[in-house]
Order: sequence, then C-alpha cells, then structure tokens
Amino acid sequence: MGAAVFFGCTFIAFGPAFSLFFFTVAGDPLRVIILVAGAFFWLVSLLLSSLIWFVSVHLSNQENASLQYGLLIFGAAVSVLLQEAFRFAYYRLLKKADEGLAAISEDGKSPISIQQMAYVSGLAFGIISGAYSVINILADSLGPGTVGIYGDSPYYFITSAFLTMAIVFLHTFWGMVFFSACEKRQFLILGVVVVSHLLASGLTFLNPWYKSSLIPIYMLTVAMGIWAFITAGGSLRNLQRCISCKSFFGRNKSYNVI
Repeated sequence: MGAAVFFGCTFIAFGPAFSLFFFTVAGDPLRVIILVAGAFFWLVSLLLSSLIWFVSVHLSNQENASLQYGLLIFGAAVSVLLQEAFRFAYYRLLKKADEGLAAISEDGKSPISIQQMAYVSGLAFGIISGAYSVINILADSLGPGTVGIYGDSPYYFITSAFLTMAIVFLHTFWGMVFFSACEKRQFLILGVVVVSHLLASGLTFLNPWYKSSLIPIYMLTVAMGIWAFITAGGSLRNLQRCISCKSFFGRNKSYNVI
C-alpha cells in the first residue's frame, strides 16, 4: 500500500512537470542549461531564507509556541520575497546572456526568446520548489504506518501531491508574467506577482483544512495560467486551432482521418 501511495503521489505531483520538461526542454541543450541554472538560483534563495529563519528562531524564546508560529510565518514570507528577488536577478543574468548570444550569432538574433527563457526558468523554480516541499512527505508515504489512524486526515498525502503540482504550475506562470513585466517595466504587475506568491504561501497555513487552501490555490493557478497565456501572445483563436489540430492537418494534406 505504501508503494502505491508513493508512486501515485509522485506521478500526481511531478507528472505534468516532467512531461513539460521532456517535450519542451530536454531536446534543447540551451534550455536545459537555463533550467539547471534557474534551479540553482532558487536553491540559493532557499539557503538564505533558511539561514534567516534559523537565526531568528535561536535568538527567540523557543518555549513560546505562538512566537515560534509567528516566526514560521515570517520565514515563509521572507522565503517568498527572496525567491522573487532571485527571480529578478536571474532575469537580469539571462538578459545579459541573451545579448551575448545575439552578438555572436551569424544573423544577430538570439537562438532563444525572452518568453522561452521565462517559461524555462519558471519551470525550473517550480520543479525544485516542488521537490523540496514534498520529498520528505513522499518518503514518509512508503511507511511504515497508516495515515489517519489517530484521527488525522487520510488525505494528507494526496492533498500534498496536488498542492505540489499547483505550485509547479504557479512558478511557471509567475516566471512568464514576471519576465514580461520586467521587459515592459510594469512595476505594478511585478507587485501583483509577489503578492499572489505571498497569498499562495499563506494559504498553506490553513492546512489541515484542505478545502480552504487547495481550492483557492487552484483558482489562483487557473487565473495565473490565463494571464501567462495572454502575456505569451496567446489568443482564443490560437487555442481553438490547437484543440482542433487545424494547423497540423493543414500542413499534412496526405494525413487521412478515419
């Protein structure tokens, strides 16, 4: 039973993310480099936020439960702010790299667009963030033990998996909107991205009332996904063409549909 829970939750949490990686990133070495570097930037932000939280806990009264809970909320907020700060730093680095790639190319154009960089870097932040948030939970799901035997929710593992999947998508969408706002110098949109990240992080403190946290987070995910789609130049017509596969069949006249 433990193995079934482990593999089921793993596929829920990371199945979509690794599908995106396999189909959109793995075939391009430059995108793989951007993804690995993006994961490194997120890890550095995690290291700094963990250090701040660790120092604040040890300098405070560790027997005061309400104070420690407040420091946990403070640490989560600091972590979000540092992640967005490092997202901006990574944008600046990629912008410089993009200019260098364009300068050495034969046609004077970069081999990768800023929208593609935004997507890959956001996916990198999402995958590594999801991995660190759920890896210990997945390890515990292997057992021994039975979830909910002492009256706790039996949906802990499955809910954590769905929450991780949402966080991966959110980081991808945040990256696309964030980079676009940086390109256009839309500081209000940058603030909206940061606030929505803080909101998503804050909603997790409602657990174990999973309906109160998971449903709003998925509503936020859908909203950010639509925003990222529009930001990337998507339109209703393009979506209809994608669903109906008109563009594919239009280029393949010999393809017969039975």
